[in-house]
Amino acid sequence: MKIQERMGAGNSRSSAPVQPAVGERLPAPPRERKPALAALAVLLILVGALGATVLVLRAGDRIEVVKVTKEIPAGESPVEDVNITSVMVAEDASINYVKWKQRGALAKLKAKSTIPSGAVAVGEMFGAKESLPAGKASVGLSLKEGQYPADLKSGDTVAAYPVVSGTSTGKGSTGSSGSSSGSGSPLVAAAKVSKVSSKSDATVSTGNQSITLLVPQEEVAALASAASEGKVVVVRVTGNSN
Repeated sequence: MKIQERMGAGNSRSSAPVQPAVGERLPAPPRERKPALAALAVLLILVGALGATVLVLRAGDRIEVVKVTKEIPAGESPVEDVNITSVMVAEDASINYVKWKQRGALAKLKAKSTIPSGAVAVGEMFGAKESLPAGKASVGLSLKEGQYPADLKSGDTVAAYPVVSGTSTGKGSTGSSGSSSGSGSPLVAAAKVSKVSSKSDATVSTGNQSITLLVPQEEVAALASAASEGKVVVVRVTGNSN
């Protein structure tokens, strides 16, 4: 009996599970597969790649348009190599860009109002004729040499003085004005020069110059009266648009 008991005890010990030796790794449980998450990850990668491709294509879809390099006063026309150049911009159907290939037709139009340097030209800036600012009038003057600054240009701010009888003409003390107007109040304290005739239009022998001023409407009568008699001196004042 004792022998059988010992054998039975040995059999019960041998049937117990064998523990792994020290240093051996336990078998990992099988991972649960999640095909839905894998598909979502692939989809996100594809969407990101597609978005990047669209951005690259849009960045490359550029057109050549007109850019203003020098201020264009109201009533003036853009001139290639003088006050406009070409620049590349991203195409946008909502913006009426003036394309560079259209610059020939643009030269026949006039700025509706003063266009600053650095602006990209759009069609709404130009028209067949200038649009006068509210309360302003356009007055043309024919001046003799000595009645205007020699370097007068479009965009300058000037004052117009009457030439009284006996006033001598000649270079003023500052050189900015070609005439001395004597004492008295100006006909126009501040007017914008909207146009200056080119040198080819001026009378070479006399140095006469034709200019156009934008002046307040209430000052037109006095200026026009003096201009009809050739008794106006134009002097550049502060507030110039350089």
